[in-house]
Amino acid sequence: MTVMTERTSYTLLEAFEELASTSRESVRLEFINGRIGEKCVADGDHETIIMWLLRQCMQSRPELDLHTSQGLKVGEYRKGRARPDGSLAPIAHFAGHGEWADPDGVLMTVEVTSYDYDTDRRDRVEKPAAYAAAGIPVYLLVDRDACAVIVHTNPDPKSGCYLDIHRAPFGEQVVIPKPVGITLDTDILKAYVR
Repeated sequence: MTVMTERTSYTLLEAFEELASTSRESVRLEFINGRIGEKCVADGDHETIIMWLLRQCMQSRPELDLHTSQGLKVGEYRKGRARPDGSLAPIAHFAGHGEWADPDGVLMTVEVTSYDYDTDRRDRVEKPAAYAAAGIPVYLLVDRDACAVIVHTNPDPKSGCYLDIHRAPFGEQVVIPKPVGITLDTDILKAYVR
Protein backbone atom coordinates (compact mmCIF):
# COMPACT_ATOMS: atom_id res chain seq x y z
CA MET A 1 0.00 0.00 0.00
CA THR A 2 1.41 3.37 -0.92
CA VAL A 3 1.63 6.33 1.40
CA MET A 4 -0.97 8.13 -0.74
CA THR A 5 -3.40 5.19 -0.46
CA GLU A 6 -2.93 5.04 3.30
CA ARG A 7 -3.55 8.78 3.64
CA THR A 8 -6.63 8.63 1.39
CA SER A 9 -8.09 5.77 3.45
CA TYR A 10 -7.47 7.65 6.66
CA THR A 11 -9.06 10.80 5.26
CA LEU A 12 -12.16 8.86 4.15
CA LEU A 13 -12.38 7.33 7.61
CA GLU A 14 -12.08 10.71 9.30
CA ALA A 15 -14.77 12.12 7.02
CA PHE A 16 -17.04 9.18 7.81
CA GLU A 17 -16.59 9.55 11.57
CA GLU A 18 -17.42 13.25 11.36
CA LEU A 19 -20.49 12.54 9.22
CA ALA A 20 -21.63 9.74 11.56
CA SER A 21 -21.36 11.99 14.60
CA THR A 22 -23.70 14.56 13.04
CA SER A 23 -26.22 12.28 11.27
CA ARG A 24 -29.92 12.63 12.02
CA GLU A 25 -31.36 10.60 14.88
CA SER A 26 -33.50 8.38 12.63
CA VAL A 27 -30.48 6.61 11.08
CA ARG A 28 -27.18 5.14 12.22
CA LEU A 29 -24.23 5.17 9.85
CA GLU A 30 -21.67 2.40 9.31
CA PHE A 31 -18.57 2.16 7.13
CA ILE A 32 -17.96 -1.39 5.90
CA ASN A 33 -15.79 -2.45 2.96
CA GLY A 34 -15.08 1.17 2.08
CA ARG A 35 -18.79 2.03 1.73
CA ILE A 36 -21.02 4.16 3.90
CA GLY A 37 -24.30 2.50 4.75
CA GLU A 38 -27.22 3.62 6.82
CA LYS A 39 -29.20 1.58 9.26
CA CYS A 40 -32.68 2.72 10.23
CA VAL A 41 -33.40 3.19 13.88
CA ALA A 42 -34.99 0.03 15.23
CA ASP A 43 -38.71 -0.63 15.66
CA GLY A 44 -40.31 -1.67 18.97
CA ASP A 45 -40.12 -5.41 18.30
CA HIS A 46 -36.44 -5.10 17.36
CA GLU A 47 -35.68 -3.30 20.63
CA THR A 48 -37.78 -5.81 22.60
CA ILE A 49 -35.67 -8.66 21.19
CA ILE A 50 -32.47 -6.86 22.18
CA MET A 51 -33.79 -6.28 25.71
CA TRP A 52 -34.83 -9.97 25.95
CA LEU A 53 -31.34 -11.02 24.89
CA LEU A 54 -29.75 -8.56 27.30
CA ARG A 55 -31.70 -10.13 30.18
CA GLN A 56 -30.73 -13.65 29.06
CA CYS A 57 -27.05 -12.71 28.98
CA MET A 58 -27.18 -10.98 32.37
CA GLN A 59 -28.91 -13.96 34.00
CA SER A 60 -26.55 -16.54 32.49
CA ARG A 61 -23.31 -14.57 32.52
CA PRO A 62 -23.51 -11.71 35.07
CA GLU A 63 -19.80 -10.97 34.59
CA LEU A 64 -20.52 -9.80 31.03
CA ASP A 65 -22.25 -6.76 29.53
CA LEU A 66 -24.23 -6.66 26.31
CA HIS A 67 -23.44 -3.23 24.90
CA THR A 68 -26.11 -1.90 22.56
CA SER A 69 -24.49 1.22 21.16
CA GLN A 70 -20.73 0.65 21.07
CA GLY A 71 -19.20 1.06 17.62
CA LEU A 72 -16.49 -1.40 16.59
CA LYS A 73 -13.51 -1.02 14.29
CA VAL A 74 -13.86 -3.93 11.88
CA GLY A 75 -12.24 -4.56 8.53
CA GLU A 76 -8.70 -4.45 7.29
CA TYR A 77 -6.49 -1.44 7.95
CA ARG A 78 -9.15 0.55 9.77
CA LYS A 79 -11.48 0.63 6.78
CA GLY A 80 -14.54 -0.51 8.67
CA ARG A 81 -16.84 0.82 11.34
CA ALA A 82 -19.87 -1.20 12.46
CA ARG A 83 -22.37 -0.59 15.19
CA PRO A 84 -23.74 -4.01 16.18
CA ASP A 85 -27.13 -4.27 17.84
CA GLY A 86 -25.18 -5.89 20.66
CA SER A 87 -21.56 -6.58 21.63
CA LEU A 88 -21.00 -9.04 24.49
CA ALA A 89 -17.83 -8.32 26.46
CA PRO A 90 -16.56 -8.35 30.05
CA ILE A 91 -17.97 -5.69 32.38
CA ALA A 92 -16.38 -2.28 31.77
CA HIS A 93 -14.50 -3.64 28.74
CA PHE A 94 -15.21 -0.49 26.72
CA ALA A 95 -14.52 1.97 29.54
CA GLY A 96 -12.14 4.64 28.32
CA HIS A 97 -12.77 3.82 24.65
CA GLY A 98 -14.33 6.31 22.32
CA GLU A 99 -17.23 5.87 19.96
CA TRP A 100 -15.29 3.27 17.91
CA ALA A 101 -13.42 0.54 19.83
CA ASP A 102 -11.17 -2.30 18.73
CA PRO A 103 -13.04 -5.62 18.74
CA ASP A 104 -10.38 -7.43 20.79
CA GLY A 105 -12.05 -9.03 23.80
CA VAL A 106 -15.56 -8.98 22.32
CA LEU A 107 -17.03 -12.48 22.74
CA MET A 108 -20.10 -12.08 20.55
CA THR A 109 -21.75 -9.58 18.27
CA VAL A 110 -25.52 -9.59 17.76
CA GLU A 111 -27.70 -8.36 14.94
CA VAL A 112 -31.49 -8.45 14.70
CA THR A 113 -32.79 -8.08 11.16
CA SER A 114 -34.75 -4.97 10.32
CA TYR A 115 -37.46 -4.56 7.75
CA ASP A 116 -35.45 -2.22 5.54
CA TYR A 117 -34.18 -2.58 1.98
CA ASP A 118 -30.61 -3.67 2.68
CA THR A 119 -30.88 -5.94 5.72
CA ASP A 120 -30.00 -8.96 3.57
CA ARG A 121 -26.70 -7.50 2.36
CA ARG A 122 -25.85 -5.83 5.66
CA ASP A 123 -26.82 -8.43 8.32
CA ARG A 124 -26.41 -11.68 6.36
CA VAL A 125 -23.37 -10.89 4.19
CA GLU A 126 -21.25 -7.85 5.08
CA LYS A 127 -21.40 -7.89 8.86
CA PRO A 128 -20.66 -11.60 9.35
CA ALA A 129 -17.68 -11.21 7.03
CA ALA A 130 -16.42 -8.16 8.91
CA TYR A 131 -16.92 -9.76 12.33
CA ALA A 132 -15.19 -12.98 11.23
CA ALA A 133 -12.28 -11.01 9.75
CA ALA A 134 -12.00 -9.20 13.10
CA GLY A 135 -11.82 -12.57 14.89
CA ILE A 136 -14.95 -12.12 17.00
CA PRO A 137 -15.70 -15.66 18.25
CA VAL A 138 -19.50 -15.65 17.87
CA TYR A 139 -21.94 -13.79 15.63
CA LEU A 140 -25.59 -14.22 16.60
CA LEU A 141 -28.20 -13.25 14.02
CA VAL A 142 -31.84 -13.08 15.02
CA ASP A 143 -33.42 -13.29 11.58
CA ARG A 144 -37.02 -12.09 11.80
CA ASP A 145 -37.68 -12.74 8.09
CA ALA A 146 -36.66 -16.40 8.38
CA CYS A 147 -38.03 -16.79 11.95
CA ALA A 148 -34.69 -18.30 12.91
CA VAL A 149 -31.68 -17.75 15.12
CA ILE A 150 -28.38 -18.29 13.34
CA VAL A 151 -25.24 -18.85 15.41
CA HIS A 152 -21.96 -18.29 13.55
CA THR A 153 -18.81 -19.63 15.25
CA ASN A 154 -15.20 -20.51 14.48
CA PRO A 155 -14.17 -17.33 12.64
CA ASP A 156 -11.49 -17.55 9.97
CA PRO A 157 -10.01 -14.05 9.80
CA LYS A 158 -8.08 -14.83 6.60
CA SER A 159 -11.16 -15.79 4.59
CA GLY A 160 -13.50 -13.42 6.42
CA CYS A 161 -16.09 -16.07 7.17
CA TYR A 162 -17.35 -18.21 10.01
CA LEU A 163 -16.62 -21.89 9.45
CA ASP A 164 -19.51 -23.20 11.56
CA ILE A 165 -23.09 -22.01 11.24
CA HIS A 166 -26.03 -23.41 13.21
CA ARG A 167 -29.57 -22.40 12.24
CA ALA A 168 -32.53 -22.97 14.58
CA PRO A 169 -36.15 -21.96 14.00
CA PHE A 170 -37.82 -19.77 16.61
CA GLY A 171 -39.13 -22.03 19.36
CA GLU A 172 -36.04 -24.21 19.74
CA GLN A 173 -33.42 -24.14 22.47
CA VAL A 174 -30.26 -22.58 21.03
CA VAL A 175 -26.89 -23.30 22.59
CA ILE A 176 -24.36 -20.54 22.08
CA PRO A 177 -21.02 -22.26 22.63
CA LYS A 178 -18.01 -21.03 24.55
CA PRO A 179 -16.64 -18.47 25.01
CA VAL A 180 -20.25 -17.27 25.42
CA GLY A 181 -21.68 -20.46 26.91
CA ILE A 182 -25.39 -19.71 27.24
CA THR A 183 -28.59 -21.42 26.11
CA LEU A 184 -31.53 -19.45 24.75
CA ASP A 185 -35.17 -20.55 24.72
CA THR A 186 -36.28 -18.78 21.54
CA ASP A 187 -40.03 -19.49 21.73
CA ILE A 188 -40.83 -15.90 22.73
CA LEU A 189 -39.28 -14.59 19.51
CA LYS A 190 -42.33 -15.84 17.57
CA ALA A 191 -44.27 -12.90 19.04
CA TYR A 192 -41.91 -10.29 17.60
CA VAL A 193 -42.19 -10.88 13.86
CA ARG A 194 -44.54 -9.40 11.28
